[in-house]
Amino acid sequence: MRNSKTVLIDKNPGRNAQTMGIARELGTDIDLIHEPSVGVIGNKGDSQCYLGVQHKVETIHESLRQKVGTEPGKLAMRLVQPEYTVATSDGMRNGTKEMRYSLIGREVTHDSVCEHLSASGLEGTIAVVACDKPPVGTVSAILEHNRPAIVMSDGPIRPGTDSVTKERIDIISGFQVAGSDDEEMKKRIACESCPGFGSCGGMFTYNTMQTFIGVMGLEPLHMIAPPSDDQRRLEQFPEELVDYLQAMIEGQVTPRDIVNRDSIRNAMIVSMAVGGSTNVLLHGPEIARAAGFRDFSRDIMSPEEFNHLSQHVVPVLIDARPFGSYSMVDIDEKGGVQVIVKELLNAGLLNGDTFTCTGETLSEQVNRLNPPAPDGTVIYTVEKPFKPTGGLRVLGGNLSPEFSSVLKLAGVEGGLENNKFVGKARVFDGEEGLLCSLENEPHVFQDNDMIIVRYEGPSGAPGMPEMLDSTSRITTLCRENNIVVGLMTDGRFSGGSVGLVIGHVGPEAALGGEIAFIENGDEIVIDLNINEINCSELQNPDTLSSRKSAWQTVVDGNGGMHPSIGDADTRLLNRMRRSAVSAIYGAGMHPDRNLWVNNERNPIRTSFVPTNIYRPNVEKTF
Repeated sequence: MRNSKTVLIDKNPGRNAQTMGIARELGTDIDLIHEPSVGVIGNKGDSQCYLGVQHKVETIHESLRQKVGTEPGKLAMRLVQPEYTVATSDGMRNGTKEMRYSLIGREVTHDSVCEHLSASGLEGTIAVVACDKPPVGTVSAILEHNRPAIVMSDGPIRPGTDSVTKERIDIISGFQVAGSDDEEMKKRIACESCPGFGSCGGMFTYNTMQTFIGVMGLEPLHMIAPPSDDQRRLEQFPEELVDYLQAMIEGQVTPRDIVNRDSIRNAMIVSMAVGGSTNVLLHGPEIARAAGFRDFSRDIMSPEEFNHLSQHVVPVLIDARPFGSYSMVDIDEKGGVQVIVKELLNAGLLNGDTFTCTGETLSEQVNRLNPPAPDGTVIYTVEKPFKPTGGLRVLGGNLSPEFSSVLKLAGVEGGLENNKFVGKARVFDGEEGLLCSLENEPHVFQDNDMIIVRYEGPSGAPGMPEMLDSTSRITTLCRENNIVVGLMTDGRFSGGSVGLVIGHVGPEAALGGEIAFIENGDEIVIDLNINEINCSELQNPDTLSSRKSAWQTVVDGNGGMHPSIGDADTRLLNRMRRSAVSAIYGAGMHPDRNLWVNNERNPIRTSFVPTNIYRPNVEKTF
């Protein structure tokens, strides 16, 4: 149990005074204060996403307290009082400048958890996570600390019901009616769309990442889907988590023993199969980095392989919001995430030999859980899927030379007939101008417009805000007028966004990426046959050179930064501006924009190749 990273309290009476005092207050044996520590952490914030966390943390803490002691079968460890991180509410901040803090919240959570794990010398940790960025920050810190740890989702919120239409509604429903003139209806949707508590209920970023973390092996599969107010989270799961953690501690199983190349690849494949959030292309690389892998494309999965799998091998298996009808609560009622995982395992799409926090392989865990077969309404089979191709696509081209751009294909509602879109650029230097136009002059947007929103990247915003307000208004505009209007940005999107929207375009405008050189009226071509996004005018070297030179003149005349970048009026925002790495590396904060990796390791490549037994002869080696 003891190792060089564990902080042990020595016999100094000053330090003992506090640790003895805490032990007495927590009701634990003071003779254990010199043993390695164990404790519970949780995520907190100012929305319904986090309202259920504290009760669960306190319940798990009590279960852990009962397990700590010197008697046989107990954990002879120092119990640490619960600790919480803070985070911004995405739903409340979308469409405002405070949305700059959303992705930064992942970094703040990471730093906070790192401090707690390291300074407290935690040898065993249970984490209760909520919303979407804090879980990733928490898991990343756990992977860097690399001592026994396990995660539990706080759980999704139940959907609401429109009292007039009787339709099921959620937070996305509220954003999609924002442009309506019916004030009574807007108030009704606002009042009825988010009953109770818990994180976003559709297959948005939260549930995408919880599924990711579970399939990767750090969270028991059966704990992902139940709603936040499900009594299992208070009556059944705490004891199970403590038992799993004890086994990990006694067996010296660490997060990096669980998270490896194949387990991350499994998680990415499941993300495709659930039509997951575009944010998984930011959070997946960040988790891989924390696990010791420097280059996601080289070490885990290249864009070429990702697109091959999404195009030809992995279908979408669920009819879920925002592109479908159902919520995570419905998935739970049909057997949970384990139904999806079992179906993918049986089809040959996942490596079932990866290890998990339950002490079992992924296949063994699924077999023990013994989930039912897909119901065919909420969860579909691989043989007869909900959609034939995976929900995500990564794009290159002259606007995305980093191959960073991502399209949520599962959410596209039109405009990609024959896998191609050709339209005219309508340029906005920042989301604020776009929202103003959508609110006050929506009639200016025409069929086959491609809106360009730039200077909203990791450095430019700073913070790479998501644009749920904008995409929701555009979706409503397109549906009401039967037109196609796309949006392309160096920022990012909510997992609840739908439509022809492409994010993470890189390099970003603030750093001189090609998106900075687009002008109104330029021809924008999206071609999924070659997985590229291009500006036709920028294909001309002379045009590109001229526009780049003009842009640089503006930058040089403004002290080295383009005047369209967002305000950085706090130390934290300035830290993001000056340290953010590209989206392909997770868009996190690193010293001098140089990706920091603790105890870098080389990926171990196994012989497993994802296949689909229902689609023979599509295998390809990468």
